[in-house]
Amino acid sequence: MTDLPLDILYLDDDLLIANKPPGLLCVPGKGPEKQDCLYNRALKFNPNARVVHRLDQGTSGIVMFPLNYLTLKNLTHKFEAREIHKRYVAVVEGLVEEDEGEIKLPLICDWPNRPLQKVCFEHGKSAHTRYKVIERNTEQNTTRVLLEPVSGRTHQLRVHMLSLGHPMLGDGLYAPEPVLAKSPRLLLHAQELWLDHPISGVEIRIKTNADF
Repeated sequence: MTDLPLDILYLDDDLLIANKPPGLLCVPGKGPEKQDCLYNRALKFNPNARVVHRLDQGTSGIVMFPLNYLTLKNLTHKFEAREIHKRYVAVVEGLVEEDEGEIKLPLICDWPNRPLQKVCFEHGKSAHTRYKVIERNTEQNTTRVLLEPVSGRTHQLRVHMLSLGHPMLGDGLYAPEPVLAKSPRLLLHAQELWLDHPISGVEIRIKTNADF
């Protein structure tokens, strides 16, 4: 067992699913101060854990770790085939006008300003997000939204909502200072995930609510 906290949402012989806290890296960075991460905590729990996807450091929520090679291979295929479905909850600045909609804007790394991403119709890779308004807060001038990424580009949800004029609260990369100051953390949480189990084929649905 690990001496570091690991919030386990699902566990069997093939698959570990954990709830990542905000601010914790998914995988280790450079330097000794960046070695505490969700992956290293998972490794201490089970040394067979492997990385198949990740969340941004500021984002909280559901992360899967395959526990053997076959599960890793099958999950990789499922991601490529878009057979793994995820929903996120976020709080954005402003009152989102439409109750629901879709954003299809191609994204590319903003190379001089990396790791920022940007919309680029000439060279960007296709990106597709569905959104649905959960609640509008007129007093705070914010909207809570449910986001479903159809594709999985870097910073996709953050840049797509920004493109609508609604940056996420607490977003240190994309939000202007007044919006950044509204929250001590990025208000983006991977809340729900469902897929057919990579070995048994039985449907798994995992949900963990945001703490904001």
